[in-house]
Amino acid sequence: MKTIGFLINPVAGMGGAVGLKGTDGMLEEAIQRGAQPMAASRARQAIDMLKGAPFRYITCSGPMGEDVLEEAGIAGFLVAYQAPQVTTASDTKEACREFLKNGVELILFCGGDGTARDLYDVVSDTVPLLGIPAGVKMYSAVFAVSPVAAAEILRTGALMPLHFRDAEVMDVDEEAYRQGELRATLYGYAKSPYLPGLVQGAKQVYEDQDEDLAKAGIGHFIANVIRGTPDILYFIGPGSTTRAIARDLGLEKTLLGFDAVQDERLVGSDLDEEGMLALLANGRPARLVISIIGAQGSVLGRGTQQASPRVLKRIGTGNIIVVATPHKLAETPLLFIDTGDRELDVSFGEYITVISGYHIAQRKKIG
Repeated sequence: MKTIGFLINPVAGMGGAVGLKGTDGMLEEAIQRGAQPMAASRARQAIDMLKGAPFRYITCSGPMGEDVLEEAGIAGFLVAYQAPQVTTASDTKEACREFLKNGVELILFCGGDGTARDLYDVVSDTVPLLGIPAGVKMYSAVFAVSPVAAAEILRTGALMPLHFRDAEVMDVDEEAYRQGELRATLYGYAKSPYLPGLVQGAKQVYEDQDEDLAKAGIGHFIANVIRGTPDILYFIGPGSTTRAIARDLGLEKTLLGFDAVQDERLVGSDLDEEGMLALLANGRPARLVISIIGAQGSVLGRGTQQASPRVLKRIGTGNIIVVATPHKLAETPLLFIDTGDRELDVSFGEYITVISGYHIAQRKKIG
């Protein structure tokens, strides 16, 4: 594996921190809300670790790849596609076609599920895909768990043959997602390099009677904790497990957003990053309650960008409560944290405690 196609979706993830739950069709709204591009910095983390590796890059002009390679001091790359100032999905597909003409052996891309889907439309399972995660949700299995992990996979591939698997490319209906409904459809299977602990799985949804009982137990336990600490502000993250907490408190929870609760009262609904920071003003003590994404293993960094590094540092890593049902944990061997702040991610340590029932917890390894 010597020739790599390198592509960045410059606007990927911009809808996350501002609470739009995606960027597809919402770029102007995201900009109006103050969203900042972040895909280039995510890509740069990976490329910086690949300096000196024996790869030749085929890329796109400007912010779709060229700028990051130049800033990282990578020499000898070829710009095979001239990107316009404002890029769309059609640019991703056209660039991919140029990559194929130039004989790339793998496509390293930085974006989200939409970018993965666009690339798959062109290559199907003919050329491996590896994603540097920069979108909002990223339920597809072609993504590394972090930019650093993506670089580690390629560095390993420079030394020895990699194992490739058929990885799910998932298509999420973002309009439905913004309305609180998760519709994730299997779009296809792409070839993707696999190293245990460095790549994520596709999201799985677990729904049965035992799951409902487990969620109810978790909900009752955390609700009692909230009742017993009326002076503390609780941010309750997305998911059906966390929604059970709100139900036990008699409150209506935003299924796929962050709500704030204090003294059994809803004090903020579907909050973005700035909304969370506003509630944290003046040294207000707070905790964050978050669930993991089943099978995939994400604790923070997938669909949770509202809880940004600024928010997390203000709350403190010791005040983060992770919840998940026993079935979900059994199907999820490793957890991962990918907030965009590498130093913050490392500060969580090697293990994290997960509440999995009423007065029941498990210690899970962070990959």
